[in-house]
Amino acid sequence: MLIGLGVSGGIGAYKAVEVARGLQKRGHDVAAIMTRSARRFVGEVTFEAITRRRVITDQFARGANADIEHIALATDISLLLVAPATANLIGKFAHGIADDFLTSLYLATRAPVLLAPAMNTNMLEHAAVRHNLQTLASRGVRFVDPGEGFLACGWIGKGRLAEPEAIVEAAEGMLKSAGLPRGESSGPLLGRRLVVSAGPTYEDIDPVRFIGNRSSGRMGYAIAAEASRRGALVVLVSGPTKLEAPAGVQIERVRSAVDMSAAVMHHAATADAVIMAAAVADYMPERGPASAKIAKSDGPLEMRLVRTPDILAELGKARGAHGSPLLVGFAAETGDPRPRARRKLEAKQIDLIVANDVSREGAGFDADTNAGFLLSADREVELPMQLKSEMAATILDRVEEMLAAPRLPTAEVRRPRSDGR
Repeated sequence: MLIGLGVSGGIGAYKAVEVARGLQKRGHDVAAIMTRSARRFVGEVTFEAITRRRVITDQFARGANADIEHIALATDISLLLVAPATANLIGKFAHGIADDFLTSLYLATRAPVLLAPAMNTNMLEHAAVRHNLQTLASRGVRFVDPGEGFLACGWIGKGRLAEPEAIVEAAEGMLKSAGLPRGESSGPLLGRRLVVSAGPTYEDIDPVRFIGNRSSGRMGYAIAAEASRRGALVVLVSGPTKLEAPAGVQIERVRSAVDMSAAVMHHAATADAVIMAAAVADYMPERGPASAKIAKSDGPLEMRLVRTPDILAELGKARGAHGSPLLVGFAAETGDPRPRARRKLEAKQIDLIVANDVSREGAGFDADTNAGFLLSADREVELPMQLKSEMAATILDRVEEMLAAPRLPTAEVRRPRSDGR
């Protein structure tokens, strides 16, 4: 496949050289397009030596039909990948500005688009940049989440270009999502839209304290990564974690249960399946967080807590009996999780639930492994102790099966079997 590799002006441009090499190792041809600013960081001869192609730098280069070269390339490429994607370039893409070859190519191509943003932390968090990213995401553009660490400006924070291996892996996933598989088939998740929640939620008491839980987010992140590898278009709604976003996954970071509910409900409107792996807090302060730190006293502290939104129940109620999106829940219990999981399955009107005993060694929060049961209305399957990545694959095998099968209205469910069939 021919991939258009756009390189814009940032210190991360040197990593784009390794991205080009990585894509070639996967069997792709690469056509490099460099902006004027990019050439201040890396010379075009470097990309020409690696790609064995002329590097495109000028929209108005001399020669017959040179001024419409972006149209020809727009037709030929199977993916437009930009790494690094600066705030300036993201803004141009979002607003349809075509003032050089790369921005004109973006408007002319119908190939899928993948951006790897890289910029100063404050720039990344600016409302204008966030709005531009959301605008592009709504058009189907996908992103490789930037990493955290030392930035060229001397700051320490989020904004550095993702590692080349992650960018290459995301590009492979995009090609599969676009119906251009390499190697083995991507299966029924190809092109499906999945929403996955992960991690804890924090319910603030004051600027210092919060109510939370021990969830690391590893299970949800493993599911999101596996779904993306299978060709799905994945939105990961993540509570506070220390995990890096899986390659090729659109991530939306939230803090509270209210924030997570709003994000999940928004994305669920266009989803084929919603997998609620997050450990959402059950209670929050009735009056919200105090504006200043609550002073410690010798006596007890009384605080009234109220229920947080029940996101799965809201999803089940919102979809009614038409059966879309497919809903998958999690039940983290102590002791045998199956009785409560079955009650949740019915009460919340969901299709599938993963139940586990978090008091069991190796199956609790912040572990690399997990074990439990996979329950639907007509089936119960035991999941032995295994890596969370392996459990993610098993869960998604079942999701694929259920998405491919005719959906029964919620009133036509059958009693569960325990024979594993």
